[in-house]
Parts: sequence; C-alpha cells; structure tokens
Amino acid sequence: MTDQPDNLILALLREMRGSLDRVESRLDELVRRVSSVETNLARVHVELANHAARMDRMDNRLDRIERRFGLVDA
Repeated sequence: MTDQPDNLILALLREMRGSLDRVESRLDELVRRVSSVETNLARVHVELANHAARMDRMDNRLDRIERRFGLVDA
C-alpha cells in the first residue's frame, strides 16, 4: 500500500515535467519569433529613415529650383 502513493506522486511529477517541457519548447519558439519580428521592425525603421533623408534632400533641391526660376514669392 505504501508503494502506490509514491508511484502516484512520481506519475504526477512526470506528467508535470512533460507539460513543463512543452511549455519551455513553445516559449523558445516564441522568443525566436519575437526576435525575428524585432529584427524586421528595425530594418523597417532604417528604411523609413533613409526615405525621410532622401525626401529632405529632394525637398531642398526643389526649393533651389523654385528659387532659381523665380517661382517662389519672396
């Protein structure tokens, strides 16, 4: 009779260990996915900054062209 409670506890601990292993596996997968999202978001931010800088340069060139042709009210 004393063997049965020990076996029951061991069975429950093994089940809990299996569940914990599955949770850890899923957590590792989520960490990888979040890292990938962060990397891609950083790339998007870099591209946006590049486009903003390019638009600023084009705006400056357009201003110069407008001034040269007298298209701007002084």
